[in-house]
Amino acid sequence: MMDFAKWALAGGAALHLSACGGSAVSGLESAPPQLAQVRLLPPPEVDPAELQVLFWDDATREQRFREMEKWFAGHEVPAATKTSPLAEGAPLPEAIVKDIQDTIAKTNAAGVMVWHKGAVRFEGYGLGFGPEQRWTSFSVAKSFTSTLLGAAIADGFIGGLSDPVTQYIPELTGSSYDGVTVQQLATMTSGVAWDEDYTDPESDVAQMNRFVLEYGPDAIVEQMKRLERDSAPGVQFNYKTGETNLIGLLVETAVGLPLAEYAQEKIVEPAGFENGLFWMVDPRGGNIGGCCLSLSLADYTRMGVFVLKGGVDASGASVVPDGWFAEAGDSVVDFGDSGFGYGYQWWTYPGGNFGAQGIFGQSITLVPSQDLVVTVVSNWSTATSGENRSAWGEITAKIAASGG
Repeated sequence: MMDFAKWALAGGAALHLSACGGSAVSGLESAPPQLAQVRLLPPPEVDPAELQVLFWDDATREQRFREMEKWFAGHEVPAATKTSPLAEGAPLPEAIVKDIQDTIAKTNAAGVMVWHKGAVRFEGYGLGFGPEQRWTSFSVAKSFTSTLLGAAIADGFIGGLSDPVTQYIPELTGSSYDGVTVQQLATMTSGVAWDEDYTDPESDVAQMNRFVLEYGPDAIVEQMKRLERDSAPGVQFNYKTGETNLIGLLVETAVGLPLAEYAQEKIVEPAGFENGLFWMVDPRGGNIGGCCLSLSLADYTRMGVFVLKGGVDASGASVVPDGWFAEAGDSVVDFGDSGFGYGYQWWTYPGGNFGAQGIFGQSITLVPSQDLVVTVVSNWSTATSGENRSAWGEITAKIAASGG
């Protein structure tokens, strides 16, 4: 999570307000004229100490996770011109409903939705959250950015996954990213060293704040080009939010649109989002590829359904290359013989299942064989919790085993 307060207070808001009539990134095209305008919401003037998300207390997170647009600058993408309906289906078995309700309370979940074989079979809320509100995603956003990478390849803006990263971000030439492909970036197997420790203020993920404050629009490249190599490309998995930020920069550079505007055309409209989307920006005015978009519970579910259906729009055409999600949601990286692994910014699970995950308990889990999507948004007391994550995995398995 990046800290934009000093940038905002130093005049960043004024710099980007001028772009509200079109794209927020200088030189980028505006959205197609038939779609409603994507608006840039300027950063509020707040004390920088208020924006240290990893160190908010429980009560603060509970309130602010549903209103991130009041604390950070970002793009507001309107709802789709035509909403995709989510039909109401038969209730889940009582025993599973009780398990869900107990786990909502135990894991401090704000919302849970189960879409199964064409209909919603459970929808529940906690923490005062409701269906009209939006909740932040954290790294669930990575899977959205991956989808936009696929769309950019389908549209011909990016030649393919085997292209070198430096072809699209030449500023990385001469760094550890020489010889790294787009696929290796997508699978986090670049071989570049990175520390993702959320509790260590000196870790690379925590140092993103410092680079934003020191380098402004150049922060992403300035941080990533300084990293050392710890293995050859394609050999070792190392989870890096900074690399998804690079994917976002790569896609925006290739397409000529901020991720949010491209998402309006490639995700929000074809998936039929009902409550729009908020996606934070960095000092470039582009969106943060590795985190920081907010959706309603139902629209996270619509994203899952959209992916299950292959990313098909209203005309029946896929916005991503044929077979993209089957490949993106497969284990390019295997974590031993556990059945777990990593694809193109999607976590992969036993049985051919996959999903998007974010810290503090956000997830979209897909079970393709059962036409099942389980969506959870939460306020865990800690950024990560294997126990909480496993609890929802077990419930998903029970729903899949229950049949239709």
